[in-house]
Amino acid sequence: MGFTIGGIRELRSGSRRRGRTTEGTAVAEYTGLWGWDVVPGARAASGRCSCGDPSCAAPGAHPLPYATAVPAGAGLDDATKAWAEYPGAALLLPVGRAFDVIEVAEAAGRRALVRLERMGLPLGPVCATPTGRAQFFVAPGAAEELPRLLYRMGWDDADLDLHCLGPGAHLTAPPSDLGGLGPVRWLRPPALDTAGAPPQARLLVGTLAYICHRSHA
Repeated sequence: MGFTIGGIRELRSGSRRRGRTTEGTAVAEYTGLWGWDVVPGARAASGRCSCGDPSCAAPGAHPLPYATAVPAGAGLDDATKAWAEYPGAALLLPVGRAFDVIEVAEAAGRRALVRLERMGLPLGPVCATPTGRAQFFVAPGAAEELPRLLYRMGWDDADLDLHCLGPGAHLTAPPSDLGGLGPVRWLRPPALDTAGAPPQARLLVGTLAYICHRSHA
């Protein structure tokens, strides 16, 4: 997964020495603790993207051109040094490698999260965006599998506000700002037993689809 118990101690002691959580420390947490690649991303202010393209289709929500990812397994020193090359960049996580993402409206996601926890189902990290979306981390392959799952569960003809992000997509990670609209935050933060092995989509889709359907009705 790209981290060790020693790496955890290094990261936590490093955070204390610095006295505050820096972007470099946040990157090291993602790479060193959770085993995720992190890509430097653009930011947006007043609707304008830091990439400099006035016609940018996704202001503040895409990787910086020519930026190099900080790889999974990078420790505190390496991650901090690498991120210093891109001051002010947003933290983006490539989707489709360690995880795919099922996205629903935040209100529906919060209700589904409570129900899933009561059911005792395995859960991975869950993000909330300033655009009102909840993003559930699931095992890679979900984006390809989702239409078949919805068909088997009888939800394929329903009008569901439920989408899946897969390979090629990037997720803006806490505490970064998304498109100048505000920070992304955790509804359920990563943990050692889930970050590197998020649940299979089939365990969550039925409940998420049901809650989305009820919210839409």
